[in-house]
Amino acid sequence: MKKILLLAGFALLTSCATVQKSQNLPFTWEGANMYFLLTDRFKNGDQTNDVNFGRTEKAAVLRGFEGGDLRGIIQKIDDNYFSDLGINAIWMTPIVEQIHNATDEGTGKTYGFHGYWTKDWTALDPNFGTKQDLKELVEKAHAKGIRIVLDAVINHTGPVTPTDPVYPNSWVRTSPQCTYNTYENTTACTLVANLPDILTESNAEAELPQMLVEKWKKEGRYEAEIASLNDFFARTGYPRAPKYYIMKWLADYVEQYGIDGYRVDTVKHTNEDVWKDFQKVCQEAFDIYKRNNPSKVLDNNLFFTVGEVYGYGISQKQNYHFSDKKVNYYQNGFKSLINFDFKGDANKSYEELFSNYSKLLHGDLHGKTVMNYLTSHDDGSPFDKDRKRTFEAGTKLLLAPGISQVYYGDETARDLTIEGASGDATLRSNMNWNDLAVSASTNNLLKHYQKLGKFRADHPAVGAGVHQMVSSSPYWFTRTFNTDKVLIGLDLNTGTKEVSVTGIFENGTKLRDAYSGKTVKVENGKAIINTEFSLVLFEQI
Repeated sequence: MKKILLLAGFALLTSCATVQKSQNLPFTWEGANMYFLLTDRFKNGDQTNDVNFGRTEKAAVLRGFEGGDLRGIIQKIDDNYFSDLGINAIWMTPIVEQIHNATDEGTGKTYGFHGYWTKDWTALDPNFGTKQDLKELVEKAHAKGIRIVLDAVINHTGPVTPTDPVYPNSWVRTSPQCTYNTYENTTACTLVANLPDILTESNAEAELPQMLVEKWKKEGRYEAEIASLNDFFARTGYPRAPKYYIMKWLADYVEQYGIDGYRVDTVKHTNEDVWKDFQKVCQEAFDIYKRNNPSKVLDNNLFFTVGEVYGYGISQKQNYHFSDKKVNYYQNGFKSLINFDFKGDANKSYEELFSNYSKLLHGDLHGKTVMNYLTSHDDGSPFDKDRKRTFEAGTKLLLAPGISQVYYGDETARDLTIEGASGDATLRSNMNWNDLAVSASTNNLLKHYQKLGKFRADHPAVGAGVHQMVSSSPYWFTRTFNTDKVLIGLDLNTGTKEVSVTGIFENGTKLRDAYSGKTVKVENGKAIINTEFSLVLFEQI
C-alpha cells in the first residue's frame, strides 16, 4: 500500500480546520464514530479518589486501579480532545460499584478496575467518581454533540472474596462452569470459576439480597431505593426477579442523567428475551428523561443498544450460530452488534472490504448496523497488535461502512505489548498522553485520525451510506445517504490528481478536500486537485 501522506507536510492540515461547511447533517447511529475507553486507564482527573475500600494490596501488572476517572474524561471533553477526533459517542467501561477486594483468576491478584465485577448496580464506584461527576460529564458531552454510552452487565456479579459475599441462591448460580458446546451450556452456567451467574432465565420473585439492604441502610438511602423499586414494579408489572431489578437499576442512569445508550456485555450468555425487555425498560426511561428535560433533548433517535455477542461477525448477517441453535439478537432488542469479523476483514483490499459491508448493511442487515473495531479490551488478537500499520488501520476503520469504534490509544499507537502483563492486561495499559508531548510521529497519527474522524462525523454517508466504486485504478468511490454525498480517493499519487465526476457532481459545484483543506470547482465533468497527500476526502460546499 502506498503511504497515505507525507509526514513532512502534515503541518498544512492544522490550517484547514476553520473552513466552514454549508450543511449541518443530522446524527445517525449507523454512521457513528464511537470512542471506547477504560474509565480507569484513560485519564486521572482526581487523585483524591484513587484508593477506596482498602484497595491497597499489590496487584499483578496492570491489574489494579490506576486512577482513571470521570473527571479525567470531563477534562478531555473540555479540551475538545474528542471533538477534534470527530467523536460523536463515547463508550466507557462500567462505572458502578465494584467488589471491594481483589481476587486471582490465574493471572495474578486483580481488582475490579475494569468495571465488570459489580457489587452494587445502584452506586458508582468512588474510584471512578460521583453521580455529580456523571451528571456533569453527560451534560458537557451533550453540549458538544457527543452521546454517552455506558456498559451494562446483567449476566453476572463480581467474584466472591472474603469481604464480598456471594449473592443469595435466589439470585445466582455458582455452577456449572460453561463449556460453550451448546446453547444451554453457554447460557445456564458461569463464565469462569468464581463468577456468580445471575439467574436471568428465571421469573421467580426474589427478595433483595440482605447485603444490599444493610448497605443501603448504612448509607441512609434504603427507604428511597425501596420506594423507587415499588414504583417500577407497579408501573411495569414485571415480577420481582433478579433480572428486572438489574434492568431497573441500569435504566435509572438513563432516566436521571440522559444516558444515550448501553453497550451490553456477555450477551450470548443470557437468554435472548432478556435483552428485548432491557431495551424496552431503557427506552421508557429515555422517554421519561426527554419529557422531563425538553431543553436537553439532542434528537429523536431511539435509545441505542449495541451487543457484545462474542464471536459474532457481519458475515453471519442477523443470526448468531450456536452449535445447536440460531439466535437473531437484532430481533431481541439490539440496534447493533459488535463485529468481530472486522479485524480480519481489515486485511482485505479497500474495495473488497467496503463493497461487501455496504451490500450486507443495505441488504440482509437493512435497518440495523454493526460496530467495527480493530483493537479492544478483551481481544488478544487485534489487527496490527505491533502498531506497524497504524495509518492504514485508521483509514480502514474510519471509512468502513458501519459504526467505527476507536479504542483509546488507537489514534496514538498506544503500546499493546506491555512487559510483565499477562492475558488481557496488556491490552489495557494507561493512555499514552506523554507520547503526544514528545513524539512527532504520534502527533502525525493523531492528526490523521482527526481528519478522517471529523469527515466521518460531518457526513453520515461515510458510515451509513451506500458505497459505489467510481474507479479501481486510481481508486475512487462515493458514499450516499439521503442528501449527503461524498467522493473519496485512496492510494492516489501525490501531486495533481483528477477524477471524473460526471453523474456525481454537476459542473460548477465547489468541492472541498477535507484532508488537505483545498477547494476546487468541477469543470468539464472533472475534479482536479493538487496535494501532497495520497488521500482525498471530497465534500460539497
